[in-house]
Amino acid sequence: MNKALFLKGLALASVVLLSACERPVMDTVQRGYRGTGMVQVYNPRIIEQNEELHAAPMSLPPASTEGPKAGKVYQNVKVLGDLSAAQFTQLMVSMTSWVAPTEGCAYCHNPANLAEDSKYTKVVARRMIEMTQHINSGWKNHVAETGVTCYTCHRGQPVPAQIWFKEPPQANGADFIGGRAGQNLAAKSVGLSSLPSDPFTPFLLDSLDIRVNGTTALPSGNRHSIKQAEWTYGLMTHMSTALGVNCTYCHNSRSFSSWEGNPPQRATAWHGIRMARDLNLNYLEPLTATFPSQRKGELGDVAKLNCATCHQGAYKPLNGAPMIKNHPELVGKPAPAQVAAAKP
Repeated sequence: MNKALFLKGLALASVVLLSACERPVMDTVQRGYRGTGMVQVYNPRIIEQNEELHAAPMSLPPASTEGPKAGKVYQNVKVLGDLSAAQFTQLMVSMTSWVAPTEGCAYCHNPANLAEDSKYTKVVARRMIEMTQHINSGWKNHVAETGVTCYTCHRGQPVPAQIWFKEPPQANGADFIGGRAGQNLAAKSVGLSSLPSDPFTPFLLDSLDIRVNGTTALPSGNRHSIKQAEWTYGLMTHMSTALGVNCTYCHNSRSFSSWEGNPPQRATAWHGIRMARDLNLNYLEPLTATFPSQRKGELGDVAKLNCATCHQGAYKPLNGAPMIKNHPELVGKPAPAQVAAAKP
């Protein structure tokens, strides 16, 4: 073989092999004792490229709480009727910029009659306001006092960039090596790995065990097989990518399964998984009949959320910008159980 041709081929192969790698120099932040591997690795170029994506929007000046209530001034106000008309108007203007800056009010409303519910987008938006209030009041163990607004997920787009649908049956079909179990698809959802490409249905819709190690010896009921562990690894890979962090952001590098010596972020993530499941089951799935067919997945299900929907590559959505500070109207009333738990 011609030597020059061989060297060219070798160079081309090297380019292909390294195309998925990130160029140095990387930044590291030590989060534990030296030698324990508790280090976070960041790519400054990616952080710089995504700076605009993670910038919080400008907030309008606070509206007056005085004056007539929105429920008295406007028709068919079912969720925000207790706000003053000024607060209600301010929130509607903010929501337009958060969700549909190009389409404007007409994205949800019939311009000829703003009060009617003829557009499915208005029905969905009303439920999404309730969902946002629920997050900010009922899931403080995940969102703390930072909270979320519509912008946290939408970022100026009618449909959030990071959503998911159930996988069609062919993802679990068989080929010459046997049943695929949703694997070997090089899916973006699991970092282009061979792990099961839909780790969301088992854990963010259903409530299967998120475990790698079984707690009992076989065969006394231990169902945490290697195959099942791969689904857990798929979810963990998604979470790592969604937050832009290493595994040790949440886990103790000496024992991933143990809760001892973990960073506090692991408890926050534990609540986040359950929050995502709660929102998918109680706010998004019930809207299935409301959405038109073109907004649904191949199996007719509605779009659902996962960690990336809010985080989009940042360890804290919008780099931790306080979202409800200027929008207290998006904090719902605590449920009776929450009120009882808050009493000394």
